[in-house]
Amino acid sequence: MAGVTPRTLHYYDQIGLLKPTRTGDNGYRYYGEEALLRLQQVLLYRQLDMPLAQIQEIMVESDFDVQGALESHKEQLHRRIRQLERLIQTVDHTMLYLKGKMEMSGKQMFEAFSEEQQAEYEKEAMQMYDPEIVKASNQKWKSYSEAEKQRIGEEGNAVYQALLEAMPFGPDSPAAQRGVELWRQHMDYFWTPDDEQLVGLANLYNDDPRFKANFDKIDPGLAAFVRQAVEVYVRNRRK
Repeated sequence: MAGVTPRTLHYYDQIGLLKPTRTGDNGYRYYGEEALLRLQQVLLYRQLDMPLAQIQEIMVESDFDVQGALESHKEQLHRRIRQLERLIQTVDHTMLYLKGKMEMSGKQMFEAFSEEQQAEYEKEAMQMYDPEIVKASNQKWKSYSEAEKQRIGEEGNAVYQALLEAMPFGPDSPAAQRGVELWRQHMDYFWTPDDEQLVGLANLYNDDPRFKANFDKIDPGLAAFVRQAVEVYVRNRRK
């Protein structure tokens, strides 16, 4: 019913995330209503791209509130819908712009990349490394006022605009390298990455279909260009 393979269920059992209600004499796992509700929670968190380790940390709490979790899921899904609607609008406007049917500024090209989206990019990168970094970054982000968050989001848009404008000159050009330096400085609002993490984030932009699709909406070559420019940047730093 859930579209989850037996192998996945076995793994969830192994790590203590989802135990079967009972196991039959034939070795089959049987799942009652409580277990099914718990599985639904796991799948909802996975739909929100939350790592299993973090899901487990949340759900093992003795005071885990299913009703509260569902309310949170609903709000997160509504937020995702709003973000997707903004992206669709940006794509529509860009198509009209390319057809010469409307004007579009550089800022408008990146309006869909909200400050929430910028924060999500950095969070994704940090989750590949140290959970303590994620925790510290979240605290840092929450310390900003709404006006500061808006400014940070606009600055992030300007960074990607600078990288887009540098594409014709090549990834090792001064313009591209200035763009990467602005990109690196922008991350200080969240956490200060080392060289390995810089490359990891650039790889994430290319290897994760969600991020790659967002970059492709602006320019199909932008994600690859950012990775190439970051690789040059890191090599130069290590000389």
